[in-house]
Amino acid sequence: MVDRQHQQDDTRYAVDIRVFVSVIVIAMAVSFGVGVGLGPSNGSMNVVGITKPSPAPLPSVTSVQVAEPETIVASGVDIQDLHEPAGQHLLVDIKGIESDFLDSEERLAKAMVDTVNHAGLTMLSYHCHKLIPKGVSCVGVLLESHISFHTWPDEGVITLDLFTCGNKPLIPVVSTIQELFGIGINIEMQWSHELRGFRNKDVKKDPDNDNYAVLDHNSDLSQMVWSPIDCPHKEQIVSTLTKFQRVDIWDLVGLEETPSYEDAIKHNLQPGDPRWITSEIVSPTRFLFLDGVLQSENSTHKEYHEALVHPGMFSHANPKRVAIVGGAEGATLREVLKHKTVESVTMIEIDEELIEILKTHMPVMSNCSDLMGRAENCFDDALTNLVVEDAKAWFLDRFGREATKPTSSEEMFDVVIVDALEPQMGSAISKDLYDTAHLESILKSLTEDGIMVIQIGRAPTILDPRPDIGFNAPREKLFKNLEALEDVEAMFVYEDPHCGFSEPRAFMIVCKSSACRTLFYATSDEIDYEIYARIVRTHSKARALSYFDGVTHLGYQVAPKAWETIYCRREPTPFECAYRHLDFKMPIYEYSFESSEEENPFKITAEWEGEGDDKAVSETHVFANVDIPKGSYIMPEHLASSLILSHKAIDNLRDNIGYGGVKVIEDFVEFVDTFGHDSKAEGTKRTLVEVGASYLIRSVESKEEANIGRWIPPHPEGKRPKYSPVYERHRLSFDVFAVATKDIPKGTELLKYTGMWDEP
Repeated sequence: MVDRQHQQDDTRYAVDIRVFVSVIVIAMAVSFGVGVGLGPSNGSMNVVGITKPSPAPLPSVTSVQVAEPETIVASGVDIQDLHEPAGQHLLVDIKGIESDFLDSEERLAKAMVDTVNHAGLTMLSYHCHKLIPKGVSCVGVLLESHISFHTWPDEGVITLDLFTCGNKPLIPVVSTIQELFGIGINIEMQWSHELRGFRNKDVKKDPDNDNYAVLDHNSDLSQMVWSPIDCPHKEQIVSTLTKFQRVDIWDLVGLEETPSYEDAIKHNLQPGDPRWITSEIVSPTRFLFLDGVLQSENSTHKEYHEALVHPGMFSHANPKRVAIVGGAEGATLREVLKHKTVESVTMIEIDEELIEILKTHMPVMSNCSDLMGRAENCFDDALTNLVVEDAKAWFLDRFGREATKPTSSEEMFDVVIVDALEPQMGSAISKDLYDTAHLESILKSLTEDGIMVIQIGRAPTILDPRPDIGFNAPREKLFKNLEALEDVEAMFVYEDPHCGFSEPRAFMIVCKSSACRTLFYATSDEIDYEIYARIVRTHSKARALSYFDGVTHLGYQVAPKAWETIYCRREPTPFECAYRHLDFKMPIYEYSFESSEEENPFKITAEWEGEGDDKAVSETHVFANVDIPKGSYIMPEHLASSLILSHKAIDNLRDNIGYGGVKVIEDFVEFVDTFGHDSKAEGTKRTLVEVGASYLIRSVESKEEANIGRWIPPHPEGKRPKYSPVYERHRLSFDVFAVATKDIPKGTELLKYTGMWDEP
C-alpha cells in the first residue's frame, strides 16, 4: 500500500520531455529576434581603442599592347615552326643585382622588351605588377609564347623564364639577359635550357639554323651543358657552323667538382682549407662538341689520346709511316710524334676550319713544345703532312680497287689511326668512313704487318641487346665488314674508363698479320722497356706519357665480359660461346701427390731402363682408379699450373747451352721440347709446358685410341674467327684444360692424342 501511494504522488508532477525542449527552443528564437530588431546599428557603435583595418590595395598593374598577332602573320613572318607542339625553355636565375633596379617596374619592363627584341622574337603585350612592399612580377606574351620574371630586391635576386615555340636558338639570349638584367657588381648567374613538348625527331642539318644538331634531349651538349642549372660556371667559347659540322666549345665547372692537384698547387691549398670540398677555385674544364657530341676535353685529353694511340703503336715492332684519319684537335698527332721510330705522319682531315678553331681555343691539344726534336706546334713539325681532303676519297683514289692515283710500296703505312666520330653517331662526314670499300682501301694501304686502330664509341654493357639491333648496330656492321675482309687476320677490342666520358670508351686494333698478338699480349715489363726505348724525351724532364705504361696496357689485354656477352648474342650463336666457363655439372678428377693410391682417382706407374746410376724412367702410365664419365675434367689444377714461356725466352736458353757447362739448362730445354706446346692464340709466340702429373699421361698417335682431349674441340670451320672476345678472353684456359673424350672405366689407362694441342 505504501509503495503504490508513492507512485501516485510522483505522477502528479510529470512533464513530457519533448514538450519541454520545444518550449525552450521557441523561447530562445523569439529572444534572439527581438534583440536583433531593437539593438544598436553598426554605425552607432563606438568601441574605444579598436580600429578596423582597411583592405590592402591590389598591386598596380601596367598592361601594354605592343602588336596584334594578325598583323604579325600578315606581314609575312614564317610561323610554320610555331605550330609544332614543342618548344625551348630557358630558365635564368641571377643574384647580386642592385635593389633599386629590381624594384623599378619601368626599368625592368624596358629590359624585358629589349631582351625580346635582341632575341629576334615578337612581343604582343606585357603586364607588370608592382608588389608591396617591394618587388615586381612581369609576364610578356610573345607570338612565339611568353617571357616572365619575378624579383626580390632585398635579396638582389631575379628568376626569369623564356619559352618559345619553334627551332630558333635560345642560347644566345643568355648573354643578352645577363647584360640587360645583371645590373650589379658581384653578379652570379645560373641557367638551364630544356626542350619541351613533342618535336619532330627527324630534324635535318640546315645551314640556316645553327641549332639543328642539338634539338635533342639526348645530345651530349644538351645533357652536359645546357640542361644543368646548378653549374657554378658555364661559359660559351665558340658556337659556329663550319662547312661540315657544328662546333661548340664550352668552359664548365660542375657543382660538385673539387680542386685538382694543379688547382691546389696554384692556390697553395693547405690542410683544413674549406675550399678543398667546394668548387670555388676549380679551374673550368673546356669541352669540344661536334654536332652536339662530346669529342674531347682539356682535363682528360691525355688519357683519351694515349689510350687511342699507344696500344696500337706498341703492337707494331717498328712503326715508321703513320696515317691519321680525322683528329683535328692535333692530340692524336701529338701522341704519334712521341715515337722515335716515326719518320712521317700523314693526317687526312676534311675540316680545315675546325683545325684552326682548335689551334686557337684548345692549343694544348696540338702542343709539342716539350718534346725533344719536335716543333712547338705538332702541325708545324717536319714529320707532319697535313692533307685537307675527304679521307674516304683520299684512300680510295690511292689504294682502292679502282685507284686513280696508285702509290708505291714505299708510301704504304705501318699504322693507320681512325680518329673520327664513332660509327654509332651516324655523322654526315664520318658515316662513310666505316663502309667496306673504305675499310678495304685502308687495309690495302698497310704494310704486311700493318695495324689499323679505330675508336668505336661507348663500351657495351651486359644489358645491351643483340649487337646487330639497337644503338650498337652500326658498330656491329663495322665488325662484320672487317671480319669479311681477306686482309684482316686478328681483331682486338679494349676499353678505358678514364677518358672523360660518362661511360668507358672503346677501341679496336685490326691486324693484317696475326704476329701483332706477340706485342699486344706482351708482358708489362716488355711494354715498359719498349716505352723506354721508343718514346722521345722532354725538355721539362717529365715523362712524355702521363697515363699509358706497361701495366695500363696489361689491362687492355682482357676485354671486359660485356664484349663476350654481347658477342654471344649473335645469331646463330658462335661455336666457342658454349665454352665460356667450366661446366658445373661435370665432375673434376684431380691427382694428389700427398694422398694414398686408394684415395686418388688415378694410379701412376713407371717403366725403368738401365742399371745403377744409369737407371731411369723410360715411360710412365696413368690409370683410372674409378669410373670416369665422358666430359669430366682431367687434372685441371695441374694443367692450370703449366709454365708459360715466350719463344724468345726459350731461344735465349738455347743460346746459353752453346756456352757449355750448364747441363741443367740443357735438360730443361729438352723437357720443354718434349712436354711443351704452343698457344693456339696464333701469333702470341708462347709455349705452355705441363709440369704437373698430367705430363705423365702417355701419348698415342691415333686420335681414335686416345680418351683424353682438349676442353674446347677444334673449331668446326677449321680456323678460329678473326674476331672473338671468347677466344681472346679465355685463350689460356683453352690452351691447358683437358677432358675425357669418352667414358673411361676403372683400370683403363689414360691416353692423350699426340696432336691434341695442334688442332685449331
